[in-house]
Amino acid sequence: MSGNEPVRETLIANASVVTPGGVLEKGWIWLKNGKIEAIGGKEDEIPSESAGAERIDAAGGWALPGFIDVHVHGGGGHDFMYAGKEGLDAIARFHARNGTTGLLATSLTASREELTEVLDRVARYRSEPMPYAQVLGVHLEGPFINPKWKGAQNPDYILAPQPDWLEEWVARYPGLIKIQTLAPETDGALDYIERLASHGIVPSCGHTDATYDQVVAAADRGLRHAVHTFNAMKPLHHREPGTVGAVLTDDRITAEVIADGHHVHAAGLGIVARMKGADKVILVTDAMAAAGMPDGDGYELGGLPVVMTCGVARLKDSGSLAGSTLTMIAAFRHMVREVGVSVPDASRMGSANPARQIGIDGFTGSLQAGKQADVLLLGEDLELRQVWVKGQAKLGSDD
Repeated sequence: MSGNEPVRETLIANASVVTPGGVLEKGWIWLKNGKIEAIGGKEDEIPSESAGAERIDAAGGWALPGFIDVHVHGGGGHDFMYAGKEGLDAIARFHARNGTTGLLATSLTASREELTEVLDRVARYRSEPMPYAQVLGVHLEGPFINPKWKGAQNPDYILAPQPDWLEEWVARYPGLIKIQTLAPETDGALDYIERLASHGIVPSCGHTDATYDQVVAAADRGLRHAVHTFNAMKPLHHREPGTVGAVLTDDRITAEVIADGHHVHAAGLGIVARMKGADKVILVTDAMAAAGMPDGDGYELGGLPVVMTCGVARLKDSGSLAGSTLTMIAAFRHMVREVGVSVPDASRMGSANPARQIGIDGFTGSLQAGKQADVLLLGEDLELRQVWVKGQAKLGSDD
């Protein structure tokens, strides 16, 4: 910040402030120059130095950390597979206005050249100031998956793990790839998982027919994540617990869920929440380009035609679900209203857990003094009232 720029300050008061230590009833939080300057639970403890800040009365609503979406393909009519700067801005803007303050640009199964182009575009985008939700890195979903559970992935590009691809990407774009999803039963996958972990990339299972034993063996080598639990993976059976059984019972694996009421029944989401606990569940959108757009058939995912009807996206040819049109605020509300998860636990699933999983919890993901001012203000009805990314308001403004 240069000396000529005005000081940006906001004081949110009379809020239920969700912190790592618990909920501060009638609490307050002071945002200054993109950081959380101070936080507290008593009105008379508000620092006098904050007198010049814009004061917002939360009227008993909730102050939460901004959501971090580690599995999102697009939104607002754009897809991370093809988006340039304008498209990346549009995706980040749409999701910021729905509570997401940080996200991972998520790819689909494609050629080596196309995936390299995605990494290159995201790296260039991140090299300049990002005005909306922060693009924190890339989640490579595929192409090293099982065609039996391809879902909306293009089967023409599915293949076994290619270590030389990874080494090239890591050398050219250090620190950019945060997660890679693969099928742990494929040839060479266990060694590849170990290689991912050695580079600080979270190995994830998905689009997989792995048995229970194969997933446990992969966890022994570093597997720590499962994408869209229940979807596109070997299901639970009482004699062969499958991928789902391993994800639910292995404490080393964190489980993503798409809480939109279409991908997983509310009872299924409740099972995940109870089995894994609030610290091992991550809410994601898996949103595609049609998120935030009108119904129609002019969409695609990974080059495959998609039709959206009543807000539900499906592949035109097979009728399979094709990502989602979910937002993080809607996923959060679904977990609270339909599944019965508490507001603090649902907040943890949408913010603290993903931040910890990709190693950014030192500066965001929770409301603590000194951290980045990525903050949400919700009414008592859980409707979104305001979003701050690095202390800048994103609702009701030009942003």
